[in-house]
Amino acid sequence: MKKWENFTAGRIAAFTCPAGKQQVIFWDGKQPGLGLRVTAKGARSYVFEAWCQGRTVRVTIGNPSAWTIEAARTEAARLKVLTDSGIDPIEQRREQERAKAAERAQQQAQHQRERLTVAEAWAAYVEDRRPHWGERHLHDNLRLIQGSEPSKRRGDNGKPRTAMPLAEFMPLPLVQLTAAHIEAWAVREGQRRPTSARLSWRLLRAFLNWCAEQPQYADILAPANPAKTKKTREALGKPRSKSDVLTREQLPAWFTYVRQIPNRMVAAALQVMLLTGARPGEVLSLRWEDVNTQWRSLTIRDKVEGERLIPLTPYVAHLLTLLPRRNAWVFSSPSSASGQLSRPHAPHAEACRAAGIEDLSLHGLRRSFSTLTEWLEIPAGVVAQIMGHKPSATAERHYKVRPLDLLRMHHERIEAWILDQARIDFRKEENAPVLRRVK
Repeated sequence: MKKWENFTAGRIAAFTCPAGKQQVIFWDGKQPGLGLRVTAKGARSYVFEAWCQGRTVRVTIGNPSAWTIEAARTEAARLKVLTDSGIDPIEQRREQERAKAAERAQQQAQHQRERLTVAEAWAAYVEDRRPHWGERHLHDNLRLIQGSEPSKRRGDNGKPRTAMPLAEFMPLPLVQLTAAHIEAWAVREGQRRPTSARLSWRLLRAFLNWCAEQPQYADILAPANPAKTKKTREALGKPRSKSDVLTREQLPAWFTYVRQIPNRMVAAALQVMLLTGARPGEVLSLRWEDVNTQWRSLTIRDKVEGERLIPLTPYVAHLLTLLPRRNAWVFSSPSSASGQLSRPHAPHAEACRAAGIEDLSLHGLRRSFSTLTEWLEIPAGVVAQIMGHKPSATAERHYKVRPLDLLRMHHERIEAWILDQARIDFRKEENAPVLRRVK
């Protein structure tokens, strides 16, 4: 049977748990439902007890050392109002705790989103899109974000290399990647290196489009893509058509100085680029398994069609016989981590300077092949098929399928004419293509 006593400080201090019981509750005679629970070990706490929703509800208020009697009575009165209204204070407290936990989680998630860097989001973007990209596009997305780490090239002695155009965005929180920031970047990069900047801008736009489609990133950025502004587009300008090309008169000087390059891998690769019209990356990615000496063909790993088959012309075959077979790559490099020769921009530029040829790029060699064939009036479809260009007319696309031996007839004629103009004495019969392993 409950016994009520008006709580005072002295009575509360004197309450003890009778022997043989685990706990006892003493009830306040002034505030209905307020009690003091005392355990056998001497622990004390104010409690509130009432009838609610067809059952007894008991709520712990707190320790008397932290709660005064009046504060405990005020809290009990508040709980009494709730129970009289049919509200379970225990369930209400649980809901409040769940709401607070949800709010804390939301605040933490918002804090994490605000701290999320562009580099972290870019890594997730690359991982998500990797299966859908080609090798070159993946390479660009990884290359153009690199910072100024120490160079690993021979002769650089670990000096910092120039940071790529997108590197400055990587440490930024994604939320700070605004249109104003990108516009300022475009003004600087558009004056410094416009070609790389335009490519970087296209990659950045695609990245931000992807972010807008991801629930975890969509609310961080502005609704409109911050990279798609008129000011950014105007600052980067439009790409100019490149016209660097070898003329017929320049062929002797070009071959003379390219063939004098000490690294025979580089010298051979540059000549193969010119004589096949292949893209620099296609030439450098040649594997020995792509060289078929029986049927005199080269398998080119095409960025457009996947693969294409072109003739292995006599002089090109002769160049390949002189190369050592160090690994799977035709153009190998013992100092490269991949074992593959990197793009020889520097040695080619040096050879061109010595020859008095200005601003001829590696891709200009591909352009030169196409241009030089005009002297021989080679059918445009033949040149396009050798170079890996898509057919430009219905007849070419659907009705003309040129076999390898027909391409060889034209390609060998092109090679012989270029060598003749370069004053290189090469006799097909004396230089039959026989590949050998050099250890």
